Amino acid sequence: MNTTTGQLEFLATLESVISSRLNNPSESSYTARLAAEGKRKVAQKIGEEAMEVALAAVSETPERLTEEVADLLYHLLVILKIRGISLGTVIAELENRHTD
Repeated sequence: MNTTTGQLEFLATLESVISSRLNNPSESSYTARLAAEGKRKVAQKIGEEAMEVALAAVSETPERLTEEVADLLYHLLVILKIRGISLGTVIAELENRHTD
């Protein structure tokens, strides 16, 4: 994807894929296996990934930081879906907080 809009639209696609894997779990799906362990396990993964982002931000390459942020975003999308919150709801909250 070349455009920022297209790249951001991928988050919606990923959200849809996560939803599908939660609604139709299979043993081969990391998403389904993670969710089956419960929201506490997903929250633990988010904490781990957030720490890895923080460490990569100060001591790793931009590529490694990018990888860690991608992991964190994925796990955030999983917990949002488990809790029944859409990415759109989060974006709306950010928009509500935004002031010029």
